Amino acid sequence: MKHLALYSVAGVALFAAGVLLSPSLQPAISAEASTVFAVERGKHLVTLSLCTDCHTPGYLRGTPDTERFLGGSETGFEIPGLGVFHGPNLTPDAATGLGNWTEEEIVTAFTTGVRPDGRNLAPIMPFHAFASFPHEDALAIAAYLKSLPPVVNEIPGPFGPNESPTGFVMKVVPPEPAPRQIAGP
Repeated sequence: MKHLALYSVAGVALFAAGVLLSPSLQPAISAEASTVFAVERGKHLVTLSLCTDCHTPGYLRGTPDTERFLGGSETGFEIPGLGVFHGPNLTPDAATGLGNWTEEEIVTAFTTGVRPDGRNLAPIMPFHAFASFPHEDALAIAAYLKSLPPVVNEIPGPFGPNESPTGFVMKVVPPEPAPRQIAGP
């Protein structure tokens, strides 16, 4: 009799656990809560990925303009033989930022290096590093960028190798080849 009672209690406990853990019986997470989570996750990933460094005005010069956060940089990167490239506006401003891009287009651009119009991103953009982001994380980044307040900020350039840039430029200089060693007698 004692065993029957024990088995009954165990059976009820297992049944209750199955009911409580059943996904079909749990309240669904609201779309709003899911979006809030994605935006917060995207903010975290943008911070860890250092997007602010190249895409926030003043950041590379030690004076970040937080009023134009991720609004595009006035500091360009010169890549010898290719030209000068500026970190573009990542806010959802339709005229100067990503406002006309879908979240999937944003993800494709920063994970493959190809914009929605088919042009390649500047080689300084580390899209190769971002290609390994899980798609859910990449979408979270896009959701975060779309959630930012739009910033109107037309950045300069790009400038070809024979054009004169109009602002501050950081030059990427390849190393000199090592001198050849001559073996002695």
